Amino acid sequence: MDQRMLRPERLRSHRLSAPARSVADAARHMLAVQAQEFWAGRWALATRSFGAATLRAVDRLFDRGVLVRAWTQRGTLHIVPAEDLAWVLGVTGDRQLRMAAPRHRELGLGPAELATTERVVRAALRGGNALTRTELFGVLDGAGIDPSGQRGLHAVQSLALRGIVCQGPVVGREDGATREQRFVLCEEHIRRSAAPADPAAELFVRYIVGHGPATADDFAWWAGLTLGVARAAAAVPDARIHEIEAGLFAARPRPRRTADSPTVLALGPFEEYYISYQDRTVACPPEHLAAVGPGKNGMVRPILLSDGVVVGTWRHSTAVGRHREDPVPELLTPAGAAQDDVAAALGRYAAFITG
Repeated sequence: MDQRMLRPERLRSHRLSAPARSVADAARHMLAVQAQEFWAGRWALATRSFGAATLRAVDRLFDRGVLVRAWTQRGTLHIVPAEDLAWVLGVTGDRQLRMAAPRHRELGLGPAELATTERVVRAALRGGNALTRTELFGVLDGAGIDPSGQRGLHAVQSLALRGIVCQGPVVGREDGATREQRFVLCEEHIRRSAAPADPAAELFVRYIVGHGPATADDFAWWAGLTLGVARAAAAVPDARIHEIEAGLFAARPRPRRTADSPTVLALGPFEEYYISYQDRTVACPPEHLAAVGPGKNGMVRPILLSDGVVVGTWRHSTAVGRHREDPVPELLTPAGAAQDDVAAALGRYAAFITG
């Protein structure tokens, strides 16, 4: 399919031109949005829903257990509906653990240390307790597991990849955008878990519904799975998707585009519309890929979209006392988008992050 035809279809699938009724509906539609920058993952959901959701409104979905954040794919934090966490990790968790094993050995996290981690973290969180990462690291330190040098992070991540803990309630913050969550036991915090008959096939379908048109190879990248597993999942028939060209899948029915949806959007770092495919030139002209990333540090910058094409980047600090400052645009092409449209797009983000 020609790139000019792919862009409007993907904008619809991503709910960027066809917003969902609510943030929770947007999360269910997308299934997983990248969120190692926590504010960006929450903005990704807000900008895909009707109305003007604020940061506080999205935070309440984490506090209520509707949404959680976990390392669901590629060793990277994503926001997912709580009910979908267990089965998604059932598809992706083992491979992530295998890939993390060499690093665990380097850090001295063997079977005994990981067993101790599970025992003391379960005890600390049991009964509905919720602890920050710093507090959990204190628990590990008290059990003789030094959390420094990434040992604590990898120890806790190993529990998360096995579906034992996840990040739930948001930690309040005075005069600044909230940035941190508390860890909870999944078995206590998540009230309901979905159980699809074929989890790998379900993961492929949900990816296509929220990201298509796309290929099985795109799905393999997004989910962090082997090509063999991805292509086998794509081969399972499902009425929710269909093959529109050889190897290219799309949802049916498609979300209905909203007539007054803005043509210029300000989206956060690691935005799904940009990052979720092997070929990112559909969204971004090749000459601008280096400006967006991933860079040498792995960072992918916030982007400005005009009619589905990256025309610039932008920056903003969520530090205490600075989150009320105006976001700063950096257009990559002089005629990329009208100044008023860029200002309106950044204004919608500013209202979200300060609300």
